Amino acid sequence: MTATAPTAGTDTARTPDEHALAGFGYQQELRRRMGRYASFAAGFSFISVLTTVFQFFALGYSFGGPAFFWTWPVVLAGQLLVAACFAELAARYPLAGAVYQWSTRLSGPAFGWYAGWLMVIGRVVVVGAAALALQAVLPAIWSGFQLVGGDPAPTSASGAANAALLGLILLTLTTVVNVLDNRILTAVNTIGVTAEIIGVALIVTLLITHAERDPGIVLETGGAGGAIGALLIGSFTAAYVLIGFESASEMSEETVNPRRTAPRTTFSALTTSGVCGGLLLLGGLLAAPSLVDGRLAGEGLSYVLTSTLGDGLGKVLLADVALAVCAATLAIQTSATRMLYAMARDRRLPFSPTLAKVPVRTGMPAAAAVAVGLLAGLLLLLNFLSPEALLAIGTTCIAMVYLAYAMVTGPMLVRRLRGQWPTTASSPASPAETRDETGRPLFSLGRWGLPVNALALLYGLAMTVNLAWPRAEVYDPSGGHWYFQWFTVLFVGASVATGAAYRALRGRVR
Repeated sequence: MTATAPTAGTDTARTPDEHALAGFGYQQELRRRMGRYASFAAGFSFISVLTTVFQFFALGYSFGGPAFFWTWPVVLAGQLLVAACFAELAARYPLAGAVYQWSTRLSGPAFGWYAGWLMVIGRVVVVGAAALALQAVLPAIWSGFQLVGGDPAPTSASGAANAALLGLILLTLTTVVNVLDNRILTAVNTIGVTAEIIGVALIVTLLITHAERDPGIVLETGGAGGAIGALLIGSFTAAYVLIGFESASEMSEETVNPRRTAPRTTFSALTTSGVCGGLLLLGGLLAAPSLVDGRLAGEGLSYVLTSTLGDGLGKVLLADVALAVCAATLAIQTSATRMLYAMARDRRLPFSPTLAKVPVRTGMPAAAAVAVGLLAGLLLLLNFLSPEALLAIGTTCIAMVYLAYAMVTGPMLVRRLRGQWPTTASSPASPAETRDETGRPLFSLGRWGLPVNALALLYGLAMTVNLAWPRAEVYDPSGGHWYFQWFTVLFVGASVATGAAYRALRGRVR
């Protein structure tokens, strides 16, 4: 792996964090200003329960019925296993491009490259999918936000086209923020997270106090393909929401004391999001005016808020959701930008010299941010072609993220089985490091590491298969579009093939 050599003769001018980064062969180019709350905000904003629960509640309910609620704690438990593994790695490898760096250092340059390649593509798709979420809230606040056609439903032709248009506007704004000073980025992100947490607390409180039924409703099933099949599809909601917690690690080179901070904020972002999201699901099921009129399966939580709380208060809360969507899109684009930057500075991508540039004035990888914004914007154009593209895009990006996660937990498990964790050093600053910046022991799973790691890998592979399985009733409900049914499998396969072709061509050129 190619690294940027540290500048000679500058050891005395380095801070401890910069010195640690130099141990990995990198100079401090990004601005290291983020504290613990900002690090937490990076992970929480990426997950953004208000964004994704509002975006995908209807999908889970339409297939799993009220019982789809139970898929939430199951997926949360699985992701906590993955987060535990990632927390160990965050303490030992506090680098931007976390998944790429971890997979590379645990396995090898080739395997790590594919993990990073899939993660970059997956993250770009996630950015686009997050931007599409504005369609789930803005037209419900004011009909004037429906700029195209008259049907705001995201699955309708006009709703899908309008979602793409709103998403393109949002991506333009987030790209501008991502090329400015990271103080602006951190401030916007922190404000968005604080508003989202307050909004979740208010929405949950109001929904529970307006409950129409008791919690026993979550024991009822419904949907397609029998109870098990319906719940497997219902788990998509939780699977879509509970990712991106490792974004705190993505920002390690901009975080003060990252070895101590990143592992803890990774856990806190995921657990806080898990609790908030679970309460939102339960509140929506309890307060929905009706579970059988079809509106909950079609309009989701937006319908519950405006119908239960009235247009006035409901729309105020939906405005908070819209703010969360904007903050989430910004955070996800930032995370994708750091992954792109990390691979580019190692000269592992096309146009690497340009993508790796960090202007001294801003300390932000501007070219990488613009590239992510443009690629995500191009992907949104698919939504103009067919409403099914929304679900295909969302599922594809999540499946790729889960696969990339497994490409970290897999090599990590191999290391454990060989007795090479955490004592084998693969770099000057490696698992041999035992203390964080404050002199305390690094986060470690200890004797629980092997079973936790094994379960994390099995869970990740199972969820990847579940998401990618070509179910016609999910991906091509209207029929006649086989490519949507197989979109995830085809897209992942094409991504791997394109990566292999690029590596082969790059090898011949050299």
